[in-house]
Amino acid sequence: MGAEKCFDREAPPKVMRYQVLLSLMLSSQTKDQVTSAAMMRLREHGLTVDNILGTEEETLGQLIYPVGFWKSKARYIKQTTAVLKRDYGGDIPKTVAELVKLPGVGPKMAHLIMAIAWQNVSGIGVDTHVHRISNRLKWVKKETKLPEETRRALESWLPRELWSEINWLLVGFGQQTCLPVNPRCSECLNRDICPASRKR
Repeated sequence: MGAEKCFDREAPPKVMRYQVLLSLMLSSQTKDQVTSAAMMRLREHGLTVDNILGTEEETLGQLIYPVGFWKSKARYIKQTTAVLKRDYGGDIPKTVAELVKLPGVGPKMAHLIMAIAWQNVSGIGVDTHVHRISNRLKWVKKETKLPEETRRALESWLPRELWSEINWLLVGFGQQTCLPVNPRCSECLNRDICPASRKR
């Protein structure tokens, strides 16, 4: 049910890419089931650049509620959609540098958008789960404080053909097993090779 599953695969390419962008914007700090439900409501409403531009921010908020930070996200979606219409002919940017200039889009999201919407693996999408687990497994030479540091550290040794897999492998693992607080080390299949498990 992740963001990569929430868009309409039958939509025209521009619309599909726009829906990928919005699904990732909604997914931040939000459970997959909640993001998926919000995307279904948006798609039923009509999830195109022109339709969202014509939708009041308050209505948009009602459609995406209860995603995390829904008020801010409704505002970001309106602002970003206006930029896409004005500067990109209703499509989304093709580079990470341009994507991160959009309201509500950070580096992690930009790399995931590039991979899903443009089939261009530009970098590893490092969110809180990838960041935490990479540090616990000692996949970084020295502990990193910020996700961007973790991204650079992982990209320095991980073969590029595996970059697109890391996020979706570790997010579910981080949500279910390798939790931020009280990780389920006793149930984890990695417990024998995980330095953090041995400490517990």
